[in-house]
Amino acid sequence: MTLPTPTDPIRVAALYRFARLDAFDELRAPLAAFCCGRGIKGTLLLAHEGINGTVAGSEMAIAELIGYLEAIEGLAGLEIKYSSATEMPFHRMKVRLKREIVTMGVGDIDPATSAGAYVAPADWNALISDPDTIVIDTRNAYEVSIGTFKGAVDPATASFREFPAWVDAHREELEGRKVAMFCTGGIRCEKATAYVKSLGFEDVFHLKGGILKYLEEVPAEQSLWQGECFVFDERVSVSHGLAVGDAELCRACRHPLTPSDLTSPKFATGVSCPHCFDARSDEDRQRYAERQRQVELAQVRGRGRHIGS
Repeated sequence: MTLPTPTDPIRVAALYRFARLDAFDELRAPLAAFCCGRGIKGTLLLAHEGINGTVAGSEMAIAELIGYLEAIEGLAGLEIKYSSATEMPFHRMKVRLKREIVTMGVGDIDPATSAGAYVAPADWNALISDPDTIVIDTRNAYEVSIGTFKGAVDPATASFREFPAWVDAHREELEGRKVAMFCTGGIRCEKATAYVKSLGFEDVFHLKGGILKYLEEVPAEQSLWQGECFVFDERVSVSHGLAVGDAELCRACRHPLTPSDLTSPKFATGVSCPHCFDARSDEDRQRYAERQRQVELAQVRGRGRHIGS
């Protein structure tokens, strides 16, 4: 057992694998016990179509987990992006059973056998610079708001479930073009390419390893990425080299905030931001202000990060 100590560096692993898991529900309990016994925290999703999630722990604990997962039939060859954090970016460990490991809501899509062609980070710039290529950001609008690739189309979706409808509404714009899609770690765009190919499109591509792998491998001076990449943990965003970015999180609406958002008169720490101020009532803001007060009291009293922070 490899429980981390406070001085251990934290390793973060974003992973997924599309694979047929007929008895995925039977994996939940032993997997949760394995992670909790090693001090690993984060979230793993299990479904008939595979596994997806992000976890953090000591370097040894994460290595043991990867070995454990890849020994499961069908999960060898996990797609993994590693990064680091100065402190544990998750509050607890969760292993959840789902109908899909990334929810699109379209049946009969099998990314394990019908996804588009992988494009390595080193080859991505050439593809998206081709005038015959339409580049599509498959992430949600709040993620796109703090960074995306130069020239990329933003479908302005609130959830991945809206993506098929967006594609159906823009089919004419895709006809005769190379279609290149990307997302944070590769999973959404892999499933998105499978859907687009099911509609009869042939020249369909996606960024292998997603934005995270691109930021890790492509030097900043050669990069076509603009801004930062939103991540689903307490780091909020990362930049080139996977360094922790400057974005913060609005604790009222969970929208990522740029440095300019923080200067808005509608921003108040833990209470409101420019993205939610007009959608919340004064009563909501009073409630958030009390929660923020409790967060600050917990910090003053040395109790660490408040669970709602």
